[in-house]
Order: sequence, then C-alpha cells, then structure tokens
Amino acid sequence: QVSVAESGGGLVQSGGSLRLSCTASGSPGDGYTMSWFRQAPGKEREFVAAITWSGGTWYNSDAGKGRFSISRNNAKNTAYLQMNRLEPEDTAVYYCAAAPSSPLIGRRPGDYDVWGQGTQVTVSS
Repeated sequence: QVSVAESGGGLVQSGGSLRLSCTASGSPGDGYTMSWFRQAPGKEREFVAAITWSGGTWYNSDAGKGRFSISRNNAKNTAYLQMNRLEPEDTAVYYCAAAPSSPLIGRRPGDYDVWGQGTQVTVSS
C-alpha cells in the first residue's frame, strides 16, 4: 500500500524560502501523480501544484503566484515544493497527495487517494 510523508516545514521570516519534500513508500512504481495542497486555519484545503511521473506540471496561480515550483526525483520517489519569497499569507499546513496518473486528475482533493499527515509552514512578518 502506497503512503506519502512530508518534511521540510518550519518557521521562516517573510521573504524567506523553504523546500518541502514528499517521499512515497510502499512501492508506488511508475505513473503516480504527486501534488501539494495547503490549508490555512478556518479555510478550505487549497490546491497548490501537481506533477506527473513524466514531469508535467500545473499550478494554482492564486497560491504562490509564481513563487512556488514543484519538481520530483523518481529515483528517490520524492516530490519537492520550492517556495520562495514567502509571505505571511502562505502560512498553512501543507499536504502532499498522490494518485495513479490519469487524465482525470486535476485540482480537487477528491482526485487524490493517498495523503500525508501535513507539515506546518509559518511565515512571520
């Protein structure tokens, strides 16, 4: 059974950078799309970015506004979210999610069937 686990969250000052990691285990094999969502207190979970096995990417332009970049290392079964010029509004729990690649996978939480526990990102002003 495939599982994912996030790491790399923490406290950073406004304007700083963080790189989140998401490692899949349980022999995910080829073809898994991996994604990042975030949820701020009192708000709904929000799509941030996703990447296919072959490296195709899509982003939520409202989350990160060009400051975030998703990548992956298939040999390590790991996806990354590089976050630059962080702002207090980026404070949230960031979740990694994965699903077998499909043309139907998009930006909805329900598109993904494997979720991590989340990692807290706090940006101070």
